[in-house]
Amino acid sequence: MDKVRIKNDILAGITVAVVALPLALAFGVVSGAGASAGLWGAIILGFFAALLGGVPVQVSGPTGPMTVVFAAVVLAFPNDFSSVMMVVLCAGLIQIFFGIIDLGKWVKYIPYPIISGFMCGIGVIIIILQINPFLGAQSSSSIIYILTNLFDTLKNINYEALIIGLMTIAIVFFTPKKISKLIPAPLIALFIVTTISIIFNFDVLTIGEIPQSFPSFNLPFSFDVYRLSEILTFAITLAVLGSIDTQLTSVLVDSRMRIKHNSKKELIGQGVGNSLCSLFGAIPGSSATMRTVVNMNNGGTTNISGMVHAVTLLLIVLMLAPLASKIPLALLAGILFKVGIDILDYRFLKVITRISKQDLLIMFTVFFLTVFVDLIMAVGVGITISSVLAVYQMSKSTQMKTKTYKISVEDDDKHFDINIVKVKGSLFFGTAYNLDNTLDKLKNHSKVILDCKNIHILDISAIFKLEEIIQTFKDKKVELILVLKYRHKKRVLNIDKSDIFKNIKIYRSIDDAIDYIKKIN
Repeated sequence: MDKVRIKNDILAGITVAVVALPLALAFGVVSGAGASAGLWGAIILGFFAALLGGVPVQVSGPTGPMTVVFAAVVLAFPNDFSSVMMVVLCAGLIQIFFGIIDLGKWVKYIPYPIISGFMCGIGVIIIILQINPFLGAQSSSSIIYILTNLFDTLKNINYEALIIGLMTIAIVFFTPKKISKLIPAPLIALFIVTTISIIFNFDVLTIGEIPQSFPSFNLPFSFDVYRLSEILTFAITLAVLGSIDTQLTSVLVDSRMRIKHNSKKELIGQGVGNSLCSLFGAIPGSSATMRTVVNMNNGGTTNISGMVHAVTLLLIVLMLAPLASKIPLALLAGILFKVGIDILDYRFLKVITRISKQDLLIMFTVFFLTVFVDLIMAVGVGITISSVLAVYQMSKSTQMKTKTYKISVEDDDKHFDINIVKVKGSLFFGTAYNLDNTLDKLKNHSKVILDCKNIHILDISAIFKLEEIIQTFKDKKVELILVLKYRHKKRVLNIDKSDIFKNIKIYRSIDDAIDYIKKIN
């Protein structure tokens, strides 16, 4: 590796650390674990995810979505930080398992409306959670509490905190791009607004003391074993969310740098980093899109930049912790307002009037459940609705046509009618019932041909339904002749333990089935 490249990676890493500093502090505070936990999350995860990951320029640390879920974990386990860290440890181990089985490649199959609803919900949660500190009131992790007590909060505004918040918003939103490219707007706000607060001795809530030393090492094994299922549920949520966030950022890096990332290594690196975070009381995270883009834009090309970013943050903690303790919470609220607004999925929102009702239903359901009910339920319900709608669409595309054909036998003056039911599309649990209804309408025929050679899916539900239909027709003295592709015929015969399919005629073409009927008539 040449010297110029190493130099660029070091400078890019330092720049990313400057961007990450205010965000790490803010995410730590909003998580409920404290600013120090946010900084150490950025340091530990940032270093080990870069060292072991599969995306060369990826920068990892606390992110909005992961922080919101982690805050829910802290709320669920009050005064039980060991259980909270056990959630993080399990999440890290699950991510390592995801990496081993290469689960990252399956993320692309999650419907976009679910991701959009979840991300918009996370953005709104972050914004709502900042209302109290922005107005100088005590922070709360309950969305419902903040909204229901908003009138009382507005009656008791701390105007000094409000001034600090408004100055921060003015800086992070309106700093010219020429300046923000050189010095990140959140960092400008951090120094200017904190300095003003100290000089004028504003009576506002601040971050408080940040330990100027390494965090203590603790194994989080003293958790409540009776809440293990709850711990694992939160852990799976963190692991899946972190993996999705990481995969999305990795795809962005691929397109920008024209490379192909190693999803296995990346998830393993993220899992190791988050597991280690749990041993030092740090908050978990994932790859951070904005910090990764800053890294690329400033010349970062290898994993050295990500590790330098972590080391730089470590030096800041060890040297500047006393100054960071005086940062007003209203300032961090202003920065997080910008973060929440940036997380909103504008790509989806711009076309919201042009998309289907089904996609809108999924997106808004996930959004409202994310904000007002539960993050886990939101994703679960979203996937369930998407699956049901997908099955419905597949069932609509499956065609079942019944025609009556007049068949004549050449060597004999015989003519007779025969019913042929043609199925085209998918024959699975979503369409098996329709097939039953279609065949049930056939009357007064001794023989029926079921032409399934144009189906591409045949699942176990449909096979069992066919068994029931064959038996029903047999009881009515009606012979059912099947037309199946070779692979489908092989499958039904392999699972035919009751010899129902072995005792009927199965052909590979409709002509063979008709010839059989001609011979026996």
